[in-house]
Amino acid sequence: MATITLDPAFRVAPVDRRLFGTFVEHMGRCVYTGIYEPEHDTADDLGFRRDVADLVRTLGPTVVRYPGGNFVSSYRWEDGVGPRAERPQRLDLAWRTVESNEVGVDEFVGWSRRAGMEPIMAVNLGTRGVQEAADLLEYCNHPGGTRLSDLRRVNGSKEPHDIRMWCLGNELDGPWQVGHKTAQEYGRLAAETARAMRMVDPRVELVACGSSNSAMPTFAAWEREVLEHCYDLVDHVSLHTYYDPAPVEKTTHLASSRDLDRMITTIAATADHVGARLRSRRRLTLAVDEWNVWYQSRFAGQDRLSYDRSHELIEDVYDVYDAVVVGSLLITLLRHADRVAIGCQAQLVNVIAPILTRPGGGAWAQTIFHPFAQAAAHARGEVLRVEPQVATYEDGLYGDVPLVEAVATLDDESGTLTIMCVNRSLAETVRLEAGVRAFPDASVLEATALWDDDPSAHNTEMRPDRVAPRPMDVTVEDGIAHAHLPPVSWAVIRLQTTRPTPTPHVSASLEG
Repeated sequence: MATITLDPAFRVAPVDRRLFGTFVEHMGRCVYTGIYEPEHDTADDLGFRRDVADLVRTLGPTVVRYPGGNFVSSYRWEDGVGPRAERPQRLDLAWRTVESNEVGVDEFVGWSRRAGMEPIMAVNLGTRGVQEAADLLEYCNHPGGTRLSDLRRVNGSKEPHDIRMWCLGNELDGPWQVGHKTAQEYGRLAAETARAMRMVDPRVELVACGSSNSAMPTFAAWEREVLEHCYDLVDHVSLHTYYDPAPVEKTTHLASSRDLDRMITTIAATADHVGARLRSRRRLTLAVDEWNVWYQSRFAGQDRLSYDRSHELIEDVYDVYDAVVVGSLLITLLRHADRVAIGCQAQLVNVIAPILTRPGGGAWAQTIFHPFAQAAAHARGEVLRVEPQVATYEDGLYGDVPLVEAVATLDDESGTLTIMCVNRSLAETVRLEAGVRAFPDASVLEATALWDDDPSAHNTEMRPDRVAPRPMDVTVEDGIAHAHLPPVSWAVIRLQTTRPTPTPHVSASLEG
């Protein structure tokens, strides 16, 4: 049995809606025949697939990072603006293909906002630097009256794109990155770029590159040295993390969020240490702007790619195990809502993605689509502190792992209390008892679980709903919500309450 206690007095932080972000990179079929396919039956006036856009709206991401990823570290943004017939084709050094530049910043910003998302733009600090980043920002955000802002207007975007969030490069700690740098080199470049960009538009939020994963030999040391240079010039530091199911046991894969939890606490502590040493009054937050399950060991690697290859790349197919891991990663992001401001699941379509497409054919949701869509739709208001009391199992990589992981959010405006949880047990149903005595009128609005008798089941174009959330029985009696969580499952329980009474403010005074 697992027990949790919910109380409106014990709050972590408001849910930043940018936690539910996504990522589109010029990689494989993410852009071309993914979101963009002018010859498709559903293509809109700009050449973007309407069937994909409909699925994106259902998925519910709030922000979208673009154009990379490794791709951005040798990207020339000027190639992707102006008349399409005049745009050059270039070698993409990251993914060993030829980039047509049919889709660039103007098209992408228009598409993202049509699909209900705000863009997060990354700048090339691999092969380029301060001037090019400032130029791109001027092109996007300056109203007019300069060469670059007037060029945007000539290209069809009379109003500024007004992009507020910018990433200062991508994974420059990694030797695989075009323009890989030391922490000292990158820290100075990030600081110089940040200063210039704030001169162009002081409203921007800036993300400094953090570690590419927790196994990097420079993990945490990279952040310390980078932030020594740019702590007071940036707003966030990034974390990237992917979890590969192939080389590990299922029980280890299901415990992957334990690593993300450690990454968040470690880098938050590192940032705070730098801030304290610099005597800064600022407190940086984290942008986990690439995260997902990725069968990385099946990928031959960038060096094995050739420029004459097809566009298909890393089109992983996800099962129930993977959906439960994605659910646990979302729970972890929410549990750290006081330090994590941004999360971007990578990527959106075809490339390690919740949505798959067939060129000229259909588009469908993978298993991992559903936890994200439910969290984005229902995790609103503030995160409540939840500490499940439940049995654990011993894992060789992650140590003691609780069978059940959970988080809850409370939307004061609607009175909706949402519990999201996973059951990591491979074989056992776990009885969940959620104490809701602090909400004496709580009643069940909706309860679903994503699971299957065959946890290796996945969705296909012909069977797009093979794995999806299904109704689950939940009752509330004597201040306790009762549920049974199937093995290897993700569950969402939504309760209706009246607006909770605020905890009385207690003041103290000293009398002489």
